[in-house]
Amino acid sequence: MEISITKAQGHSLKPKPADESKLGFGDIMTDHMFLMDYETGKGWFSPRIVPYGNLSISPAAMGIHYGQEIFEGLKAYRGKNGGIYLFRARENFVRLNNSAQRLCMPQVDMGLVMDGLKKLILLDRDWVPKSKGTSLYIRPTMIATEPHLGVRPSNAYIFFIIIGPVGAYYKEGLNPVKIYVESRYVRAAVGGTGEAKTAANYAASLLAAEEAKKKGFTQVLWLDAANHRYVEEVGTMNMFFFIKDELITAPLNGSILPGVTRDSVMKIAADWGLKVSERSLPIDEVIDAAKSGTLKEAFGTGTAAVISPVGQITFKEKDYIVAGGKMGELSQRLYDEITSIQYGLTPDTRGWVERIGE
Repeated sequence: MEISITKAQGHSLKPKPADESKLGFGDIMTDHMFLMDYETGKGWFSPRIVPYGNLSISPAAMGIHYGQEIFEGLKAYRGKNGGIYLFRARENFVRLNNSAQRLCMPQVDMGLVMDGLKKLILLDRDWVPKSKGTSLYIRPTMIATEPHLGVRPSNAYIFFIIIGPVGAYYKEGLNPVKIYVESRYVRAAVGGTGEAKTAANYAASLLAAEEAKKKGFTQVLWLDAANHRYVEEVGTMNMFFFIKDELITAPLNGSILPGVTRDSVMKIAADWGLKVSERSLPIDEVIDAAKSGTLKEAFGTGTAAVISPVGQITFKEKDYIVAGGKMGELSQRLYDEITSIQYGLTPDTRGWVERIGE
């Protein structure tokens, strides 16, 4: 399918941010977006890049009422010699298709959406920020649009990609965050939709996150739904704990998101000779390690923040300081390695980076 392009002109063009140090995260969108439509029996059709604007869907659209909505998050980087780089973008679309399968939604053609994404970024290339620590955030999304009030999979969908320049996700930047161990609410259970990147998972996390925020915490650390014993992930990131000489993260058992940054960290750390374990980790083991001093570091991983060091864990209203409340050596090393690859500053020996233009 050919991708049609309609360029924004005149008053529809937006002013670009004048100060990249004040970008924030998620508030600014570029001049254009990519869209395409789906109907059962017809498949995907009408791939197009058009001026950024509101969507028009029926108030009875099934995605609004029954939650058939999935999305992804990835980035483009202004890197070496002014090039624009994508980092493991295909992995995000593989995950999008996995999410689609879980929610009875149609899968997208990888070649088509990658082509659309690249064309969109290059059309809005002047929006890709140049300052250190900035990037272009990319949000592919699919939502059910058939107007029907009855519980079943929709017969119509819209897929779109919007993009925008961003700075640090957390106001703390690379400074360690404080996380609150949630032992009352549940984000997701094995057998549910926890491993899909769907809106419902985030809706389920909001109340606990707001309560933790009022107490002064940046994020909630979720425990497993069955026993409230094993650590899983935080609201926007996978979690790692560096105990003694073992780097530990929760296994992909169906209740947590298979993060692309998570996978990158595991591969890099293993290449460095570290012992990397995917295993069920009781919160009591984490707390005991914090008490004994064998919990060397804890950090979250995700596209938005890359590496977010944890300086304090609070469990049952008791505070436990991690790595002296500072960013640990391993966290810093991983952050430097991943961002150097993303910006094209370090040779890419794993085939993770694609330079798409300048």
